[in-house]
Amino acid sequence: MNIALILVLIATSAIVFLIRLGGGYASSSQVLDGPVAQIRAVDVEAFRNLMDPGEEQFLRTHLAPAEFRKVQRERLRAAVEYVSCAAQNAAILMRLANAGRHSEDPATAEAAQKLVDNAIRLRLYALHAIPRLYISMLLPGTRISSGRIAERYEQMSRLVVLLGCLQYPTRGVAASL
Repeated sequence: MNIALILVLIATSAIVFLIRLGGGYASSSQVLDGPVAQIRAVDVEAFRNLMDPGEEQFLRTHLAPAEFRKVQRERLRAAVEYVSCAAQNAAILMRLANAGRHSEDPATAEAAQKLVDNAIRLRLYALHAIPRLYISMLLPGTRISSGRIAERYEQMSRLVVLLGCLQYPTRGVAASL
């Protein structure tokens, strides 16, 4: 009975998570009108620090076990927030880049396509990473690899800058990332 209840709760949580993750899409006109206002800043270096195994080991050795678990849960919650922000930004940038894929300039269309591809990958990584982060909150010894998320986010940021250099309307977006 307890196992069935736990499975139902996990399935319900997964459905809510998927709906919430997919909810990052806004209408194309909203995104093209004000993407800067919708993008949330993500500090990639802070995220990497949160996910650094060396930092975790340092905290584990210098804190009491109960205090370490408390601090680690807070760090993982912050990591979930970073990943969620990155996934939301990716959805916004996907809409922006989608319009750029139809540009007459081949360089703009190519950069826009790469941005769409990276945004999709980042959202898929986020889809995998967030449940793992929650599992790590429940099971403190679980290790997670999150380098792909940080790398994809940085690639996405560089592509936004490239689109801006190609005279595509991404002004201010790169600075917001």
